[in-house]
Amino acid sequence: MTKTHAAPGTPQKLYLFQLSATTVPVAPGRTLEMILACYLIQTGDGKNILVDTGIAPDFPKPPNMPPARGESTVIDQLAKLDLTPADIHTVICTHFDVDHVGFNEHFPQAQFVVQREHFAIARDGHPRFAVARPHWDFPGARWNLIDGDTELFPGLSLLDTGPVLLAIDAVMMQSGFTADRKAWPTDDNEDQLRASTVRLLDIVEREKVAVVVFGHDGTQWQTLKRSPHFYA
Repeated sequence: MTKTHAAPGTPQKLYLFQLSATTVPVAPGRTLEMILACYLIQTGDGKNILVDTGIAPDFPKPPNMPPARGESTVIDQLAKLDLTPADIHTVICTHFDVDHVGFNEHFPQAQFVVQREHFAIARDGHPRFAVARPHWDFPGARWNLIDGDTELFPGLSLLDTGPVLLAIDAVMMQSGFTADRKAWPTDDNEDQLRASTVRLLDIVEREKVAVVVFGHDGTQWQTLKRSPHFYA
């Protein structure tokens, strides 16, 4: 996200909303700090843009999942900034996993933005996104389906937002941000995953990105500015 004074519609503030934190056991004697998050971008002309909306309240937690700490919702986070759902103009959906679209229906007046290909896959009944379908495929939702890298507003791109890159679930953990990245069991295509990661690495170098925000890396998030603080 780049702050400029040339155009009123450019991003001015980026808020990171941490919705919860969990210490997850991954191996004997080894744990992983995981967070759930979403993001708010405010533009110079008073627009409020959400990136994802957090986990659905009706989503059952996996068996033996440790309790989360500091749980809140996107509605709670907005209220701390004296904002309500009615103040949100656009919701950018990075993808339709249940922990990213769980509160979409609370923003019926907003325009929703998502990749056209992803929308089609989900609408065709992909089981990964079916569990959250009532939250993203609700009656009256207004969709802006985009193709590839798209600059929605001056200075705001769905891929690279300037000095701050929101990797979100494209790279969930900082340890995975390497050119030889290996796929996780939930990843569908390792070659595509690696190509995407290499591309993001190239963007970081080419655009001199100062901060890369990894979508679920609880250890990294301890070092980031979290709402009510912001990047400008």
